[in-house]
Amino acid sequence: MPLQRSDLPAPVLDLLARGTVIPAHPLALDAERRFDRRRQRALTRYYVDAGAGGLAVGVHTTQFAIRERGLYETVLAAAMEDQRAWTDRPMAMVAGLCGGTAQACAEARTAVALGYHAGLLSLAAMASASEDERIAHCEAVSREMPLVGFYLQTAVGGPRLSQDFWRRFAALPNVLAIKVAPFHRYRTLDVVRGVVAARAEERVFLYTGNDDHIVLDLALPFVAERDGAPVTVRFRGGLLGHWSVWTAGAVRLLERVHAELAANGGALSAELLALDSQVTDCNAAFFDVANDFHGCIAGCHEVLRRQGLLEGIWCLDPDEGLGAGQAAEIDRVLATHGDLSDDVFVQENLARWLG
Repeated sequence: MPLQRSDLPAPVLDLLARGTVIPAHPLALDAERRFDRRRQRALTRYYVDAGAGGLAVGVHTTQFAIRERGLYETVLAAAMEDQRAWTDRPMAMVAGLCGGTAQACAEARTAVALGYHAGLLSLAAMASASEDERIAHCEAVSREMPLVGFYLQTAVGGPRLSQDFWRRFAALPNVLAIKVAPFHRYRTLDVVRGVVAARAEERVFLYTGNDDHIVLDLALPFVAERDGAPVTVRFRGGLLGHWSVWTAGAVRLLERVHAELAANGGALSAELLALDSQVTDCNAAFFDVANDFHGCIAGCHEVLRRQGLLEGIWCLDPDEGLGAGQAAEIDRVLATHGDLSDDVFVQENLARWLG
């Protein structure tokens, strides 16, 4: 049966409204590029114990190619099974949805049957569609399950989306949140203005996916005008590929932001704001910015491999790997920003997660 926002458990809605850390779950493969069930389970356990408030599965970081390999349902089912077996606390489970309308609706029905709460809807397949066609597509998929909109950066295939698109999208009743990830400040403001114009700022939760501005997105108020008066909007949390690594550190970061905002009337310390450039520096290495994001998935795998969570950095596509010089960049940020890592936490728990 279709899933409506009103059907979601109250603790899950409350969690998303408060703001939480949602890692984009990677795909664990063995040396033959086959699904590594044991390592996949270990990753899910890691994210749960790190304090993540949800998991995004079947998204870009999980590799879109799981669909053509027949692994979509297998991978989504594994994450749900492992999360439920490892904890009884509420977690927001988000399934990646992509393709044309028929495919995205079919994936949404699969996700609902597995117990997922929302679908992160990629519009990469709608790049050549008109705005009306994109909205009709979103509306059709939203009839299957609550949606998390996704402003995917154009560098990896996302279409440019107007302020009016986001106004129309936010007005759909079964929209839950938006992952804002254009890696572009002007386009980020388009989303904010669209949500405010739809009068949806309390109903549609903004989550940062801007890996180049994680801390500032979480820390700063965004102001848009409506009816001649300012409306202030804040990002609640993040749904990020970057947070697939050093996840315990990400949880500490978000908790610190929320604590400082509450204690200081919305003001943040200079020390916390300075973390923005440090986190972005790490992301540039992990996401292989120097090579136009060629190694964005393999780079996260490499961090997890060094921690022992993954056996290797294999991707489904043999041509996907680290970019030129990326390993040295990862070496550099590990040495420079090691205080942001959670290496000790991983080492203390790795045997248990792999057990």
